[in-house]
Amino acid sequence: MEIGLTTFVETTPDVNTGKVISHAERIREVVEEIVLADQVGLDVFGVGEHHRKDYACSAPAVLLAAAASQTKHIRLTSAVTVLSSDDPVRVFQEFSTVDAISSGRAEIMAGRGSFIESFPLFGYDLKDYDELYEEKLDLLLQIREKEVINWSGKHRPDIVNRGVYPRPVQDPLPVWIASGGTPQSVVRAGVLGLPLVLAIIGGSPLQFANLVKLYYRAAEEAGHDISKLTVASHSHGFVAESTDVAVEKFFPPTQRAMNVLGRERGWGPYTRETFDYARSLEGALYVGDAKTVAEKIIFLRKKVGITRFMLHCPVGSMPHEDVMKAIELLGKEVAPMVREEISRWEAAGKPE
Repeated sequence: MEIGLTTFVETTPDVNTGKVISHAERIREVVEEIVLADQVGLDVFGVGEHHRKDYACSAPAVLLAAAASQTKHIRLTSAVTVLSSDDPVRVFQEFSTVDAISSGRAEIMAGRGSFIESFPLFGYDLKDYDELYEEKLDLLLQIREKEVINWSGKHRPDIVNRGVYPRPVQDPLPVWIASGGTPQSVVRAGVLGLPLVLAIIGGSPLQFANLVKLYYRAAEEAGHDISKLTVASHSHGFVAESTDVAVEKFFPPTQRAMNVLGRERGWGPYTRETFDYARSLEGALYVGDAKTVAEKIIFLRKKVGITRFMLHCPVGSMPHEDVMKAIELLGKEVAPMVREEISRWEAAGKPE
């Protein structure tokens, strides 16, 4: 059971002071957060790609490379790479470089992107949303399999007998399929035999259990060894010394961030009632003291089958020292509890 974190490198106004830190300062803070996550024994850290003012990181590979040179064990991944609006050749080259700096710890989460700002920025038409992703994923996977490429497609110039360098330390370089939970994307990951990461950020995580079963069934029918496949969850949350403190610190910035997105996307208001329901055992929010968060991760593993859990923290902007404390608690207290219980559960034959 792997445990780690993800961040979108938010630079939204502080809910108490209204202050907005610079993109540069927040990027430097995230490097410090990754270094701490490595020191406290967490397994993975993911950085999202966005192209808008309230998120500071448009180039995850660059930020991860900075962290790679200061860490020893933690795996470093995009969360996600918006592959539809990027060039798979450059994506592969950038993450192969991170792989070299980190001595084989880089990963790519390839997604369509739930934010669409990158499409007009790089000259793509949203009517090609699905076709772009399918074509570029095909090219990315061909590049990681073969050093010299011959490829043709609709949305990118052909490649005729060209090598793509540098080659990564890992063979193959891990590529994950990132999904918001559609059956089509889950089946695609299974058929390709690629690890799957699910954004479980609303409703009940139990609803994802059938998708995990669908993923494994598709992989098995395609001839893949399902014992070698991994399913990850990306879920919002925060850890503090007590549940009351966690709620007090995490709710205000989360409410603000979710309501901003809600106005853009036509969602209803994010209320305290919504927040409190999501904190329940069967909800999608992992907020509380170490024991509370550990119990929810264990529940997710047992009921849904997740084998990697990534806590998305913060949602909205929070004080850097609060995020650092949450990382310390996740690594030193939550992760050991989860690993011990899962090991005991598996040794006992996974009884209900």
